[in-house]
Amino acid sequence: MQSFLPACGKEWHYEAPAHVLERRQQLREQLNGKVILAPLTKGGNLPFRRLCCDFDPQLPTMSEMAFARQLIKGDRVEKARLYKASNEACFGVQVATNNIAEGVKAAAAAQAAGASWIDINCGCPIYEATRRGMGAALLRKPTKLAKMVAGIAAAVELPVTVKIRTGESERKVNAPRVVALLEQAGAAAVTVHGRTMEQRYKKAADWALISEIVAASSLPIIGNGDILTHYEAADRWQASSCTALMVGRGALIKPWLFQEIREGRELLPTAAERVGIYRQVASYMKLHFGDDAWGKRKAFYFLPWHFAFFCRYRPLPAEAYLEQSRQHPLIATRADLAAEQVGENEADLPLLERLLRCENDAAHGPIADILWDSASDAEAAQQLQQLAEQQLEGWEQQLKASSRGDGADERAVEG
Repeated sequence: MQSFLPACGKEWHYEAPAHVLERRQQLREQLNGKVILAPLTKGGNLPFRRLCCDFDPQLPTMSEMAFARQLIKGDRVEKARLYKASNEACFGVQVATNNIAEGVKAAAAAQAAGASWIDINCGCPIYEATRRGMGAALLRKPTKLAKMVAGIAAAVELPVTVKIRTGESERKVNAPRVVALLEQAGAAAVTVHGRTMEQRYKKAADWALISEIVAASSLPIIGNGDILTHYEAADRWQASSCTALMVGRGALIKPWLFQEIREGRELLPTAAERVGIYRQVASYMKLHFGDDAWGKRKAFYFLPWHFAFFCRYRPLPAEAYLEQSRQHPLIATRADLAAEQVGENEADLPLLERLLRCENDAAHGPIADILWDSASDAEAAQQLQQLAEQQLEGWEQQLKASSRGDGADERAVEG
């Protein structure tokens, strides 16, 4: 393949072509002031993205990470990640690659699928990516990464963005250097997830470092990490001056978060209203996968799984939680402690509310079954009420007896 890079010695110097810089400006205008749905392994399926767009018609969204090599070989699963919902106005495709030629071919496939930009994954910490020298492993060799991005950006028609973590470990934080090289390489934007590869979700995102990167770069910087409420989003934006924000796990817990941020208020949906929201994503899965037995089998790889996050929803009024959120991210606060802070005894809540909050995985399949089969929101709510009367107490007792910690965060890797 033709080389788009000059020969270089120890120090790499490169000037991105004018057409690459023009795409950067165009993408800046598209994303400025926006909140973006993160690329989420499993969680970023098309029906869920469609649900999120219902709460913000202009929401920029991103696909699940696709492995470029399998994608260009025609792998059915990887190709499916490029499908775009009818209401996705601005859709980015994320790929994992460590090769210019593969990245160029993957970008062509993304463009043909209707993508607005292509993103190179340099943040995924899972072994399946890092063992191949992709994902967050690319942060180990910043100059090599920059050369790859420069080669892809110069050869494709889409803007090329990069999503990174702050480094491999706390001892090897190198995000400022990586961003400086990517700016030189012609990246259209960089998303900075404020944790290292080793930290995964165990520590709070480092928004102070994100702010430093924004101040030192002329690139559009997208800040990512620990946003669960509209007031946390406002605080992060004000403190960092990021071009845009990216939300992942917060959207999995409450897909209506995008409307809350856009309107600057908490929506506080009731249990019955949330049944309607969850039934909507079930209906989108029927449309996408099919409403027969085979379609249900494919949809149920996703639908019950989503309740590991939906069940974590709690009202978080600013008057009770704003100051706490500035000390520690609310997404890392245990749900039972959050309830206690506003004087809420979960045992006294209505059965339907308790069912929707049940963190026992055994409850999530039966809930999904009712949402799938019900002909209306009212019917779904009635059947869920009956389910709660019959089985909720047992599920709650099982959960109390279990020593299993909440591993939902580790189930949804942001690419």
